Amino acid sequence: MQTRLAGIGVDSLKGVGPKVAQKLEQLGIKNLEDLLFHLPYKYQDRSRVCPIGELRQGESALVFGQIEAADITFGKRRSLVCRISDGSGLMDIRLFYFSMAQKKQFIRGQYIQCYGQATLVGRRYSMIHPELTYLREQDSPVLEQGLKAIYPSTDGLQQRIISSLMEQALTQLKRARVRELLPEKWLTSLKFPPLVDALTTLHKPPLDLSLSALQSGNHPLIQRLAFEELVAQHIAMLKIKHRGQQRLAASIPEKSNYAAKLISDLPFTLTTAQQRVIGEIEKDMARKYPMMRLVQGDVGSGKTLVAACVMLNVVSNTHQAALMAPTEILAEQHFKAFANWCKPLGIKAVLLISKMSAGEKRDALAAIESGQAEIVIGTHALFQNQVIFKDLALVVIDEQHRFGVEQRKALLEKGWGDNQKQLHPHQLVMTATPIPRTLAQTAYADLDLSVIDELPPGRKPIQTVVMSDSKRDAVIERVRQACLNDKRQVYWVCTLIEDSEELQCQAAEATYEQLQTVLSSLRVGLIHGRMKPAEKQRVMQAFKDAEIDLLVATTVIEVGVDVPNASLMIIENPERLGLSQLHQLRGRVGRGDKESHCLLMYHGQLSKNAQQRLEVMRSSNDGFVIAEKDLELRGPGEVLGTRQTGALEYRFADLVRDSHLLTDVYLCADEILSAQDVVAEALCNRWVRHADSLSQV
Repeated sequence: MQTRLAGIGVDSLKGVGPKVAQKLEQLGIKNLEDLLFHLPYKYQDRSRVCPIGELRQGESALVFGQIEAADITFGKRRSLVCRISDGSGLMDIRLFYFSMAQKKQFIRGQYIQCYGQATLVGRRYSMIHPELTYLREQDSPVLEQGLKAIYPSTDGLQQRIISSLMEQALTQLKRARVRELLPEKWLTSLKFPPLVDALTTLHKPPLDLSLSALQSGNHPLIQRLAFEELVAQHIAMLKIKHRGQQRLAASIPEKSNYAAKLISDLPFTLTTAQQRVIGEIEKDMARKYPMMRLVQGDVGSGKTLVAACVMLNVVSNTHQAALMAPTEILAEQHFKAFANWCKPLGIKAVLLISKMSAGEKRDALAAIESGQAEIVIGTHALFQNQVIFKDLALVVIDEQHRFGVEQRKALLEKGWGDNQKQLHPHQLVMTATPIPRTLAQTAYADLDLSVIDELPPGRKPIQTVVMSDSKRDAVIERVRQACLNDKRQVYWVCTLIEDSEELQCQAAEATYEQLQTVLSSLRVGLIHGRMKPAEKQRVMQAFKDAEIDLLVATTVIEVGVDVPNASLMIIENPERLGLSQLHQLRGRVGRGDKESHCLLMYHGQLSKNAQQRLEVMRSSNDGFVIAEKDLELRGPGEVLGTRQTGALEYRFADLVRDSHLLTDVYLCADEILSAQDVVAEALCNRWVRHADSLSQV
């Protein structure tokens, strides 16, 4: 009987001691099967030498030549520059980090080969810190026989080590085996190669394999693994859903006098979409197993009111309901709304957030434990150990992508309380980030989906203008007029560099100082990510209370307070943000009865892609249209936002690129789950990280 690679630890390989084993474990690699599924993220063609005279800016190439000179230079920074020639031209190798021993290896007249990216410095190409091979007297290059695989790694784990271990694992693959988990009929119908062939070829692709097809992910070998991964992820989510349906929950009748009274007292009528979604939730909660439903609704679509209606249903049936928000200021905003709605009904709502005094917390905790607090609003403070609910039957999670699986699980377990039947609470999660249906059905397959796809009547669309920052003075004058003449408030958002909060904060501080100077008649405030939570809270509250006219901010205001008097937003460098994030930011204005505007002020020359994206923002206020375009342009990982602990992560699949596979993915997953539970579990173990955490939610 052949040995299965999943049963052979990586410590059996030559060169794997405790330190290397620890590094491999950081990459999720514990056994030889894990190692073989650690596929390259890119390939390099080192099968031919590129003459120096044919180098192209930004392209990577293999160069072979003779050393002419090596000198230490002192410009803006100290560097070691080695000049080489090959008869077609001259090229520099530049090292900013080097030792004298390295300098001595550059011997005039001897041969060297290097692989790196060509950068034009002046009139000559350079390679900065390329991979070097010193050939001494050998006057011919060392060429690869196939495409060279480059693997994802971690600090202290070099490519040569991973490549060496992979060679050993591939040798083992010839005499051992990796288990084929997909049914034969699906491999045949989709014309996918066997798993062993796919793995072997992807680790050691021959030169005639299409490099562009591999890099793009469209090669059948990649598609075969993407299909298996999507099947595994879908099974994992369906197992969560099925497991939830085996649990018991309090059955909540659909009709509630409290909710009917709230709706009748409103100065407006619920939209058809709100009524439809309330009906879907009520039907779920009437069952005896826990509801798990995701409600999507654009900014201003009325999700909070929908949540209030179903929470009042729970209260009318003598249970408790809790709403968890991602920030204290948002929790306070929700609490104010709920307090206004609940007071005429004689229902007690309490707030629980970290900044409350010890006495206020003590009173809130006592009211929650006794059941006197029927509706509880809070932040992550709700799932702390000292919080004990008497009978929690519904958990509402606002902006659910801000909370990790473990946090959601901790709050759900609060539902057990002193209930001897161990009933689980119903779960309603809400997001104001529209998620394309294809993405939602796959990434959140454990949740039923409701969409509020209608805005309340009378809400005015936000007018969006795209302009160059060469018109900055005119924009500043418009801000002055909006605040002084129209008595409105303004957001000025700084998004200098998308992936650097530090630089964003610096940009916001510089802009704040400049605007304070040129708009000295205005009250200017500043908020950014480096400020302490209490300070951010104070500034946002001051803006809400109209004590600040102009608020300079980073993207921390994406999910923020409701300020109806704010009717103008300027977003600097909008080309650096995704469309969905821009839409979320824009949604901070347009909440009052006045016409609102958003100015997207770009810097420099826009690329065609950036022009296309900003045109989408200018022409549409529909979050779902924008989300579809964002998915097309940036991919699913960006649209879903930062992935929290336990969230799904795709290693090979791409929901845009591989959308044509999804129908077959769903059918195959259903077939495996219904007939082969052992195979379903093996697939999850192979592909789904944090599978244990996911299975407990």
